[in-house]
Amino acid sequence: MKLATAAYKMDFLDSWDGYVAKLTDWVGEAAGNGADLMVFPEYGAMELATLSGRAAAMDLETSLHAVADRIPAVDALHAELARKHGVHILAASAPVFDARIGDRPVNRARLFVPSGAMGHQDKQIMTRFEREDWGVIGGGPLALFDTSLGKIGILICYDSEYPLLARALMDADMLLVPSCTEAAHGYNRVRIGSMARALEQQCVTVMSSTVGDCDWSWSVETNHGAGGIFGPPDTGFPADGVLAQGAMDKPGWTYATLDLDAVARVRKDGVVLNRSHWDEQAGRDGPAELRDLS
Repeated sequence: MKLATAAYKMDFLDSWDGYVAKLTDWVGEAAGNGADLMVFPEYGAMELATLSGRAAAMDLETSLHAVADRIPAVDALHAELARKHGVHILAASAPVFDARIGDRPVNRARLFVPSGAMGHQDKQIMTRFEREDWGVIGGGPLALFDTSLGKIGILICYDSEYPLLARALMDADMLLVPSCTEAAHGYNRVRIGSMARALEQQCVTVMSSTVGDCDWSWSVETNHGAGGIFGPPDTGFPADGVLAQGAMDKPGWTYATLDLDAVARVRKDGVVLNRSHWDEQAGRDGPAELRDLS
């Protein structure tokens, strides 16, 4: 299969038709290059707030509602494009108000398959900005999606920095990691987390990023990142685990071709068997014994 992961530049949109044209072009380009799966980044949907005007986009609370109100139409568009091109698409995550969870929005990514069907994954652990300034909350539980491309899990940005979340998705062949990071520090945290999760669970991780400046927003004002596709540095994968790496802060798609059998082979007969040996850590989650050598 061919994977495509985005370094996505958000724009000030003049109209809904402008957004439709932009997304159609992005998906059409990746599909034209043979992509079976496309991964858009965390909070890439925040550009939809500009359809309500600059003042709405600049206001933290108003922008949440402005984007959330558009998500049903956005999802219908993604479903249509997935059917048209026969592809899988992880849509850019967005704030969604879900009364079953609470009165504050969750950060939700939606996965579309070629039939047009959709599954969703909410971010589990909030960053300081999300919880202290923006009021975005953790959402529903982790899910594993069984697709024609294999089993897919989703860890949204900060979630990729927590190994127990990836372990809960241990049967995933691929972990998708949509991210939105304002500085190189944050980008590298998520990239290193993605690579570590690929090592521990002997799977492939697909990281997407927002890039560029948005002078119309306090929430996604500055963005640094790149697309990246990683595997375990072991049998059947590159020595550094990097299947593909995009250029920093350059908008566009990064592609890699993956033989999914490589995941099964490395899990069965890798030089090391991290995933199988995970449980040998049991009982070692407390502090180490302090031994005085002074």
